[in-house]
Amino acid sequence: MSIFAVEYVYNPDHDHLRAEHRPAHRQWLEGLVGDGRVLASGPFADGTGALLLFASATEADLHQLVSEDPFAQAGAISAVKTTAWNPVIGAFRDLV
Repeated sequence: MSIFAVEYVYNPDHDHLRAEHRPAHRQWLEGLVGDGRVLASGPFADGTGALLLFASATEADLHQLVSEDPFAQAGAISAVKTTAWNPVIGAFRDLV
Protein backbone atom coordinates (compact mmCIF):
# COMPACT_ATOMS: atom_id res chain seq x y z
CA MET A 1 0.00 0.00 0.00
CA SER A 2 1.04 3.55 -0.70
CA ILE A 3 -0.02 6.68 1.11
CA PHE A 4 -1.47 9.58 -0.84
CA ALA A 5 -2.12 13.14 0.25
CA VAL A 6 -5.31 14.35 -1.38
CA GLU A 7 -6.19 18.03 -1.42
CA TYR A 8 -9.75 19.11 -2.08
CA VAL A 9 -10.27 22.68 -3.26
CA TYR A 10 -13.63 24.21 -2.44
CA ASN A 11 -15.49 26.93 -4.32
CA PRO A 12 -17.17 29.29 -1.83
CA ASP A 13 -20.21 29.37 -4.13
CA HIS A 14 -20.76 25.67 -3.32
CA ASP A 15 -20.95 26.02 0.48
CA HIS A 16 -24.63 25.01 0.34
CA LEU A 17 -23.75 21.77 -1.50
CA ARG A 18 -21.14 20.85 1.08
CA ALA A 19 -23.50 21.63 3.93
CA GLU A 20 -26.20 19.47 2.36
CA HIS A 21 -23.91 16.52 1.64
CA ARG A 22 -21.55 16.78 4.65
CA PRO A 23 -23.31 14.06 6.71
CA ALA A 24 -23.02 11.54 3.83
CA HIS A 25 -19.44 12.67 3.11
CA ARG A 26 -18.39 12.12 6.72
CA GLN A 27 -20.19 8.79 6.93
CA TRP A 28 -18.37 7.68 3.76
CA LEU A 29 -15.03 8.76 5.27
CA GLU A 30 -15.75 7.01 8.59
CA GLY A 31 -16.43 3.77 6.73
CA LEU A 32 -13.08 4.10 4.98
CA VAL A 33 -11.33 4.75 8.30
CA GLY A 34 -12.72 1.43 9.51
CA ASP A 35 -11.32 -0.23 6.37
CA GLY A 36 -7.89 1.33 6.91
CA ARG A 37 -8.16 3.32 3.68
CA VAL A 38 -8.52 6.80 5.22
CA LEU A 39 -5.75 7.66 7.66
CA ALA A 40 -6.78 11.24 8.41
CA SER A 41 -9.12 13.87 7.06
CA GLY A 42 -10.15 17.40 7.82
CA PRO A 43 -10.96 20.80 6.37
CA PHE A 44 -8.51 23.66 6.23
CA ALA A 45 -9.21 26.27 8.90
CA ASP A 46 -9.79 28.96 6.27
CA GLY A 47 -12.53 26.93 4.56
CA THR A 48 -10.80 26.79 1.17
CA GLY A 49 -10.56 23.00 1.06
CA ALA A 50 -9.47 19.90 2.92
CA LEU A 51 -6.57 17.50 3.30
CA LEU A 52 -7.16 13.76 3.31
CA LEU A 53 -4.60 10.98 3.73
CA PHE A 54 -5.47 7.73 1.98
CA ALA A 55 -3.85 4.30 1.82
CA SER A 56 -4.27 2.85 -1.65
CA ALA A 57 -2.65 0.18 -3.80
CA THR A 58 -2.46 2.48 -6.83
CA GLU A 59 -3.22 6.03 -7.79
CA ALA A 60 -5.86 4.74 -10.24
CA ASP A 61 -7.61 2.95 -7.36
CA LEU A 62 -7.41 6.15 -5.32
CA HIS A 63 -9.01 8.21 -8.11
CA GLN A 64 -11.85 5.69 -8.36
CA LEU A 65 -12.34 5.83 -4.60
CA VAL A 66 -12.34 9.64 -4.46
CA SER A 67 -14.92 9.75 -7.25
CA GLU A 68 -17.28 7.87 -4.90
CA ASP A 69 -17.15 10.64 -2.27
CA PRO A 70 -20.62 12.19 -1.88
CA PHE A 71 -18.96 15.62 -2.17
CA ALA A 72 -17.50 14.63 -5.55
CA GLN A 73 -20.77 13.15 -6.76
CA ALA A 74 -22.63 16.34 -5.76
CA GLY A 75 -20.13 18.63 -7.51
CA ALA A 76 -19.09 20.21 -4.22
CA ILE A 77 -15.33 19.98 -4.93
CA SER A 78 -13.75 22.40 -7.41
CA ALA A 79 -10.43 20.57 -7.80
CA VAL A 80 -8.59 17.53 -6.46
CA LYS A 81 -4.82 17.17 -6.23
CA THR A 82 -3.34 13.76 -5.37
CA THR A 83 0.30 13.25 -4.45
CA ALA A 84 2.05 10.07 -3.37
CA TRP A 85 3.53 10.69 0.06
CA ASN A 86 6.39 8.97 1.84
CA PRO A 87 6.18 9.63 5.60
CA VAL A 88 9.59 9.13 7.23
CA ILE A 89 8.86 10.56 10.68
CA GLY A 90 5.74 10.31 12.78
CA ALA A 91 2.59 8.27 13.13
CA PHE A 92 2.31 7.10 9.53
CA ARG A 93 5.92 6.09 8.82
CA ASP A 94 5.38 2.38 9.54
CA LEU A 95 2.47 2.11 7.10
CA VAL A 96 4.59 2.19 3.93
